[in-house]
Formats: sequence, structure tokens, C-alpha cells
Amino acid sequence: MDVTEFQRWVKDYYKVRGWSDLDIFVRIGFLAEETGEVARAIRALEIGRDRPDEVAGTLEENKRELTEELGDVLGNLIVIANKYDIPLEEIFQSHKDKLAARYSS
Repeated sequence: MDVTEFQRWVKDYYKVRGWSDLDIFVRIGFLAEETGEVARAIRALEIGRDRPDEVAGTLEENKRELTEELGDVLGNLIVIANKYDIPLEEIFQSHKDKLAARYSS
């Protein structure tokens, strides 16, 4: 699946679930929550959680958890991009152009 297909899939799936209808400020809250879950997954991979009330995961389990959380962040970003009709390719190119202009010699 390419990025355009995935952006379209997120749009359709989130619409069916009613998730795209949420207020943009609610969506930003979800994005912040998911970003925190990415941080937690990276901590588990890098230094562990050191919590007696949690079972430590294997490397593969922790990587799978990080993959899922990154997907949740990406889904939220796509919903925001879709709200403002911004194709992901445009975001990619804009970011690339910005960095190239900022750090070119």
C-alpha cells in the first residue's frame, strides 16, 4: 500500500467509525496521548519500564508495541491532514524543501 492509498484508507475507515467527526482540539489531544504512548514504548525498548506491576516484554513484543503506537500517531496526523485537505506527499515535499533550504551550504 502506498502513502496515498493509506491516507485514503484512514479517511474512509475513520469516517465509518465516526472518528473523523471529532473536534480538531479533541484530535490534537488524541495525538498528544498517542505521542506519549510512543515515548513509553521507546522507554521499554531502551531502558525498560522497571515496574513490578508490569511484565517486561521481549524485544520483539516491545518493537511490535512501538510499531502499533507509531501507527496510532500516523493515523491521527493523517486525520488532521485530511481535515485541511493536505496530501501526505505535499507534507513530505514541504518538509524536505524546508530542511534543504535551512541546511544547504
